[in-house]
Amino acid sequence: MSRPRRLATPRSARVSAGPNGRPLSVDGHHVDAVRESWLLEDRWWTQRPLRRRYWEVVTDSGRNLTVFRDLADGPAHGKWYVQR
Repeated sequence: MSRPRRLATPRSARVSAGPNGRPLSVDGHHVDAVRESWLLEDRWWTQRPLRRRYWEVVTDSGRNLTVFRDLADGPAHGKWYVQR
């Protein structure tokens, strides 16, 4: 029997963001619109809390993407990821 496969596994992304954290470009594609943004905080009671700022964006190529920044180490150090 094969192992289950994870769906929507995040991958690293190159994101340019404005001063308020809003993505301006993702992997070289200009962000035309932000559909929504939300903050996820979970596992705060553990040694590895989860804190992420998500953005659902539309790029100039017409793609809908969900990008997030891992904020567990603080906004200045957070890495960006894209998730489908």
